[in-house]
Amino acid sequence: MSDSNDFGAFLIGFIVGGLTGAAVSLLFAPQTGEQTRELIHDKAIELRDRASETVEEARLHAEEALEEAKQKTEEWSKLAKEQADDLLLKGEKALEESREKLVETIKPKDKPAEV
Repeated sequence: MSDSNDFGAFLIGFIVGGLTGAAVSLLFAPQTGEQTRELIHDKAIELRDRASETVEEARLHAEEALEEAKQKTEEWSKLAKEQADDLLLKGEKALEESREKLVETIKPKDKPAEV
């Protein structure tokens, strides 16, 4: 979970940083209005492309996380089943031992001969 939160924070920081950098560079650059509009257009296309790449990376990361979660779930499920089977066998063994002790306790013992 922490990795996905870290990646989300990175993604937001990346986008905000890109927008901030583009805005600062436009404001401080000595250009004409037409050049500034063209630069804004070019930067917008560049930012869109970067955002698309970042979204694709995020999607791939999410798919990897999902696959890892599926594998861990299968492993845990298998382990839980093995432990449940082990407990069942131990319970059956304890029941059988208790049954044998009970039979021994109830079984009539030979009485000693009276003198």
